[in-house]
Amino acid sequence: MNSDYLLKLNENLKRTLFDKLEDDQQHALREIAKVNYFTFQELRILVESAIDLSIWNEKSLVSYWQQWRQSTDLEGREFKKWAFKKLDDLLQELRQKENDYSNMEIKNRSFRKQKVEIIEQASDTKIFGRCPVYSEATSCCNLQTIDAVKNCGFGCSYCSIQTMYTNDNIQFDEQFAQKLDAIELDPDKRYHIGTGQSSDAMMWGNTNGILDDLFHFARKWPNIILEFKTKSKNVDYLLQSDVPENVFCSWSLNPDIIIKNEEHLTPDLDKRLQAARSVVDKGIKVGFHFHPMIIHKGWQENYQALIYNVMEQFHADEVVFISFGTLTFPKPIVKKIRSYGIQTKTHQIPLDTNPEGKVTYPDSIKEQLFCHAYESFKPWHDKVFFYLCMEEKKLWELTFGKAFASNQIFEETLLNSALKKMTLNYT
Repeated sequence: MNSDYLLKLNENLKRTLFDKLEDDQQHALREIAKVNYFTFQELRILVESAIDLSIWNEKSLVSYWQQWRQSTDLEGREFKKWAFKKLDDLLQELRQKENDYSNMEIKNRSFRKQKVEIIEQASDTKIFGRCPVYSEATSCCNLQTIDAVKNCGFGCSYCSIQTMYTNDNIQFDEQFAQKLDAIELDPDKRYHIGTGQSSDAMMWGNTNGILDDLFHFARKWPNIILEFKTKSKNVDYLLQSDVPENVFCSWSLNPDIIIKNEEHLTPDLDKRLQAARSVVDKGIKVGFHFHPMIIHKGWQENYQALIYNVMEQFHADEVVFISFGTLTFPKPIVKKIRSYGIQTKTHQIPLDTNPEGKVTYPDSIKEQLFCHAYESFKPWHDKVFFYLCMEEKKLWELTFGKAFASNQIFEETLLNSALKKMTLNYT
């Protein structure tokens, strides 16, 4: 063994996610590297592939590599070239098949701790602004957002919030009420404003008075509709309070098999729907976000059953809108997922890059998901406003047979529909 290479190998391994592998995998991969003289890029590919196979609940990279080594007489560079082609083919094959969660072994339930630390601190960051995923390249509803809380106590494997914060501290702004009061809106303009982009909107209840502050804000500005977006069942404070008429709640929904395997620490589907039903019974309108929709074995039946469940438990007049969306990753999230080592299949998918440079499903898969979901909602087509989140016009046309000419028209149409549902008359 060349001592210079061994030194370089150790240095290169430190620049990868090698330490995230289990000890036996580290030892075996190091031994393989010693005899194959990998470059840094080759090491990085091997380490990331080893992690992916582990968190996808597949056979280990080491076992595949040993199998390939025994099946050919190729040596040196020729063997490496051949083996890396085998690895690429393997990963592509695994990404192309429908993910099967039926035998998923959850070793690490979540990157998030079961108990998080709630802290209140002064902050000079602004709390109000445009939706963080806004883009001119997609049809966008021009949502404005309020960051009532920073960081989330849930542990969804795909969540972009995990790239924004580096610890388990849940941050409440000491000056939240004052910052809300300082927001100046155009009284002659209508706004759709949401909470739930930097944390779940309802899981904290009225901690530090945030819901009271938001209720006050909604009453101050009757020209807005204020959406609390959540996966939580924690709606007690809403049920006990005088909620402004321009406030509504929306739930992110997925089949239970996705909730169990990817949306860690969140309430199951029945609890979410029960919470939504109790809010409706209080007289508050709701919305539903089928986002992210995830391809998996049995997805057609699972999403159809979920949609039928929603239509059975709710009347179309009670629902402000319904959105569809898929997995869309900023590229740093994939690295985060690998570094946490949680079992997930969210990036075991065919990967394309969307107009914003994010990783997402190919359009052909999105078309299948959206068209199937929309067709399943057929009894509600003329009764509820449906839209796609962060998607190009061509997918709108494939799903709904039409697309909005501009984001402004999209926004106005959504607002008109929502205001009518909420029996609010703002012009």
